[in-house]
Amino acid sequence: MKGYIEERAVELANFIVENKATVRAAAKKFGISKSTVHKDVTERLLQINSALAEEAKAVLDKNKAERHIRGGLATKAKYKGSMEGKA
Repeated sequence: MKGYIEERAVELANFIVENKATVRAAAKKFGISKSTVHKDVTERLLQINSALAEEAKAVLDKNKAERHIRGGLATKAKYKGSMEGKA
């Protein structure tokens, strides 16, 4: 594995753990795809730093379990804003 990929994987994991960030937020911050973030954190990082990989995976699993809640809140906010002008 190339050195910059290893560094990126560690930086991504640190960002996710420190900020409790989602895959989407990490991808946006680093300017890469969500699939690259996921592959770096779940596969490549295991070979580099397994303890950090476990921490990041815990955050990602928590975010995945809560995503339906965030989606519902986003939809609610969207329609609340569009309905205010019609009331």
